[in-house]
Amino acid sequence: MRQVIIYPGEDGYWVAECPTLPGCISQGKTKEEAIQNIREAIEGHIAALEDDNLPVPEEQFELLTVAV
Repeated sequence: MRQVIIYPGEDGYWVAECPTLPGCISQGKTKEEAIQNIREAIEGHIAALEDDNLPVPEEQFELLTVAV
């Protein structure tokens, strides 16, 4: 299980990224598509790390909302 951040991009697509896997970012025309795409990106990212015998970062996060 991985935390994912999803937000609207400048081009009208939804952007999804996984903060604990640097560089693991995807997008989609809809939120649902972005979520499916980031799920596949996370699976591929982890598989590539394992194939290269690199450590897979553990999921660690703290959710904080800051009012401005």
